[in-house]
Amino acid sequence: MSKKKFYITTAIDYPSGLPHMGHAYEKICADVIARWHRLKNEDVFFLTGTDEHGQKIARYAQRSGKHPEVFVNEMTKQFIELSKRLNISNDDFIRTTQARHIRVVRDIFKKIYENGDIYKGVYQGLYCVDCEAFYTEKDLKDGKCPVHDKAIDTLKEETYFFKLSKYQKKILEHIRKNKDFIQPLARRNEIINRLEEDLRDLSVSRSSFSWGVPLPIDGSHVVFVWFDALLNYISGLDYPGRNFRHYWPADIQLIGKDILWFHSVVWPSMLLAAGIELPRSIVVHGFINVGGEKLSKSKGATINPLDLIELYGADAIRYFLLREISFGEDGNFSEAALIRRINSDLANDLGNLLQRTLTMVEKFFGAQVPVPRGCDSEMDKILKSKAKGLVGNLNERIEKFNFREALKQIFDLINVANKYIEDVAPWKLVRQDSGIEASSNVIYNLIEVLRIIAVSILPFMPQTSKNILSQIGLNGDTEGHSIAEIEKWGLFKPGIRINKGKTLFPRIEERRSP
Repeated sequence: MSKKKFYITTAIDYPSGLPHMGHAYEKICADVIARWHRLKNEDVFFLTGTDEHGQKIARYAQRSGKHPEVFVNEMTKQFIELSKRLNISNDDFIRTTQARHIRVVRDIFKKIYENGDIYKGVYQGLYCVDCEAFYTEKDLKDGKCPVHDKAIDTLKEETYFFKLSKYQKKILEHIRKNKDFIQPLARRNEIINRLEEDLRDLSVSRSSFSWGVPLPIDGSHVVFVWFDALLNYISGLDYPGRNFRHYWPADIQLIGKDILWFHSVVWPSMLLAAGIELPRSIVVHGFINVGGEKLSKSKGATINPLDLIELYGADAIRYFLLREISFGEDGNFSEAALIRRINSDLANDLGNLLQRTLTMVEKFFGAQVPVPRGCDSEMDKILKSKAKGLVGNLNERIEKFNFREALKQIFDLINVANKYIEDVAPWKLVRQDSGIEASSNVIYNLIEVLRIIAVSILPFMPQTSKNILSQIGLNGDTEGHSIAEIEKWGLFKPGIRINKGKTLFPRIEERRSP
């Protein structure tokens, strides 16, 4: 029986500057989803990448005194490094300057043109280079770009237009019929409201600069960067080849709220014009703010996640962002809050549970996990019940992108296990006549809970999962696990030697200001 396929994408990052925490957050969220579906034994394909064309890149490259190709090659290395350092499990990394992508852009542009949905004209309007988007007067905020708070350019040039207006009713009908097509609900309603106004056709070419994909029908123009970039989701599957036929349509396309219009209206319209099935869902997350201001390269509000990973480790960053921010809403970042989470949740709760349990295995049983003996006490039953109910709670919350509550469920089990140690007091049991028998049951239960916790946190904190598995005597391999290992109690084989290692999360002095 073949596995169920699951295709997830992130927006591709624009490498005009160094990565910031917003880029990290989107990749982390997508990685949790991808890893969870792998635990469900599904055939997962996870795509991310970089969007490397357009006037904005050309301008940034010029300011740096470099050719755009040299500039994007240097900058994209930072985004690839970010994914690597965050342990993002993407199956491919697409770059829009790659030949495989350019071929698809030219093919799709030509196909839509030949279908009669692209025509030549003259465009005059308000344009934000940082957004690579057009605005109307009513969109502006005090006459400036509503996203970047910068002056808007007035653009007038010969261009090719895509008949976006032709697909307005079809897109609106699709959104209304498919309640999960745009998530969360507030974003769906936002797009429905906008689609009830008349749409203008979309300018899809530029002739005032050359850094882009040349039009297959007119070499004096390059493809508009958004028309180019959106096609990465199928070029990354080598459209129209085997991977595309197997994995498309995308099950989840994860994006930020500032690019929702392009993904929920322009992208589906392009697909309809090309005769390609629409993605199943567009899922939207919020912004990360520092001091109440959205992180943005162009506005100079940035925090380099690579620096934070160097200081605190990838899993601490992953845990903080997933636990602290309610998905779909804006969230705040501060190093002081990060340190508090590390010290309380990761060091005191999780790290302490592992350290205390392994210390008792060493002290009472010669570093070998004992055979459980005796009958379950009421406290044993409470612990087991909490562990056995975990997988259902996790699945329900992850399917709804409620990563915060999913992690809370795992840490509730960790807290129950810590309380179990205090209530049972195994160090006192060993001094009683039947102490070894009674304490062996307790120690086995704790090791089994640690096994369940290690597999449960794999999507959220893969390196920590690997460390726990290794320390409790398993090989530390995070590949090939499944949710069946979370559902079942008693899979740990007694007699295995533990491998107690370094403290998972040493406490950190609050040495930095928010």
